[in-house]
Amino acid sequence: MEMKYTPVIGLNEYRRDQVAGREEILFNLITGARYIDQAHKHDFFTVILFESGAGIHNIDSIDYAISDREVHVLFPGQLHRWDLKSETVAYQLMIERRFFEEFSPYFRFSFTNYQNHPVIQLKEADYLMLLHEFTAIKNELQAADSLVDLIRARAAVIAAIISKQASEHFEEFKAYQSNPRLAKFNMLIDRYYKQERGVSFYAEKLGLTANYLNVLCKRALKVTANYLIQQRLLTESKRMLQNSSINIKEIAYELGFTDQAHFSRFFKSHSGFRPGEFREKR
Repeated sequence: MEMKYTPVIGLNEYRRDQVAGREEILFNLITGARYIDQAHKHDFFTVILFESGAGIHNIDSIDYAISDREVHVLFPGQLHRWDLKSETVAYQLMIERRFFEEFSPYFRFSFTNYQNHPVIQLKEADYLMLLHEFTAIKNELQAADSLVDLIRARAAVIAAIISKQASEHFEEFKAYQSNPRLAKFNMLIDRYYKQERGVSFYAEKLGLTANYLNVLCKRALKVTANYLIQQRLLTESKRMLQNSSINIKEIAYELGFTDQAHFSRFFKSHSGFRPGEFREKR
């Protein structure tokens, strides 16, 4: 089977078209129709604030209809393409990975939560708050004596606003916000899911019994702790199959499976497709 190549685009590819920028961060204005036919991924963090618009933004093979006053968040490695219509006006920040890590704690939830919910519809007041920070970053980037510390602080405010909006819009975020132990469990899954699949491992890290961790998950999220671990593994499996040209055997080992057959059984039982079938569908 012929592998489908997925381009990985770095920040330097966009420097020529920037409105304002420095090594760590670029600001771009998006106006009018834009079309990306071939899905690609970035090695940097991106946040896009839509003032107005229509069309489709496809993120990790899911279509999101674009509308006025939205914020879209893309983490490094996520696959995307879009078809923006003529009425589109949007503001884009593209942020180098190391600089992103300096303010990323202001994204208060697991990155996986944001990746699962990359588009947030905003009320006008919330949109204007974000627009103020975007504009302030642009102005600071255009200043002759721009201060990177001030830009970092503004970026942290943007992350905090997005986190607040996510917690108001999505039940998943509300559950984690109201239960810090579940939020920590989710972050531990992100850290260890490739090596550790047992609920007892995470329960011990949290100072809980496996049974009580299951009770917390069922009470707040209506699923078991094991389900959350398996879903994190499935999400990454899908992302690697969609985003990567490496072969399925290598993906299996990267995700901690003993062999390709074990990975194929896991993937088929949770998705209904064999890995090769899923890759062909994208």
